[in-house]
Amino acid sequence: MSVETLEYTAKDFSSDQEVKWCPGCGDYAILKAVQKAMPLIGRNKEDIVFVSGIGCSSRFPYYMDSFGFHSIHGRAPAIATGVKLANPDLSVWQITGDGDALAIGGNHFIHLIRRNVSINMLLFNNRIYGLTKGQFSPTTNLGQTTKSSPEGTIDNPFNPGELVLGANGKFFARVADTSLKAMTAIFVEAEKHQGASIIEIMQNCVIFNKDIFSEYTGKDVKLDNQIYVEHGKPMIFGSESNKGLVLNGFKLEVVTIGEDGVSEEDLLIHDAHEEDSTLHMMLTKLQMPLVTGVIRSFADDSFEVRMKRQVEAIEKKSPFKSVNDLLKSGETWEIS
Repeated sequence: MSVETLEYTAKDFSSDQEVKWCPGCGDYAILKAVQKAMPLIGRNKEDIVFVSGIGCSSRFPYYMDSFGFHSIHGRAPAIATGVKLANPDLSVWQITGDGDALAIGGNHFIHLIRRNVSINMLLFNNRIYGLTKGQFSPTTNLGQTTKSSPEGTIDNPFNPGELVLGANGKFFARVADTSLKAMTAIFVEAEKHQGASIIEIMQNCVIFNKDIFSEYTGKDVKLDNQIYVEHGKPMIFGSESNKGLVLNGFKLEVVTIGEDGVSEEDLLIHDAHEEDSTLHMMLTKLQMPLVTGVIRSFADDSFEVRMKRQVEAIEKKSPFKSVNDLLKSGETWEIS
């Protein structure tokens, strides 16, 4: 028997807990976007679960009026996977940060993606450890001075999108915390996708890494330094919508419409659904303009679908229909 899906507003997903992030933190905008997205995914509140690890972002489940787990550092994918496999009908969301996911949780991160478990992971990337007061993280810029790198970090940073695609990820998106409308739309798209959906959110830590993404998110540069890609649409950007991307050999190149005979027809058309991730990887690695939006969304069987199919096949051919059948198979003895 089907259960009627109730109609909600964003307010229905706001808990009675006081939100305790620093004033001006980008997490507030992300929370608002998630609360706006939840009524749009067509699920009842009791079917939605938020799981987090450790970090500023991981307070998230307290602020959502839904089920949730505040779990342990780096291990949220294991908890979220257990929730999803125990009840595949649930909508499971994992909230994590660049330290929680990519340092102590690195192995869990790549294997969740490799297995393609249907979990929507929101990766808050502020390129710093915020909760523990400003140490460099796996995404901190090379040479940046932090509390734990007073002479500048000598580590090469991770690009989260490269990790996702390198682990054969099927869905990767990137968005800034200043783009409320885009965040909401991407979260809805992530829920529609069957399999692991990873969304990197460029999140501003106003205390320990303020304006780290300002070269892309600043009001005066945003339109020229970001390109928002949409499936089936030309890769066009710029404050005058006159710039775009073309493929020149094995490299992406920025061109200007109207110069050197370039027209809009010459621009690349974004195909997020392409199985071959080569171009998706190129888009992920491009630094200027920075590519945002749903970069990859390839449909494939999820882990839980494959598991269900395997279990059903085994049950169909198995002579054992109960535990008692199994225990009484073969040689048995009665002890008196």
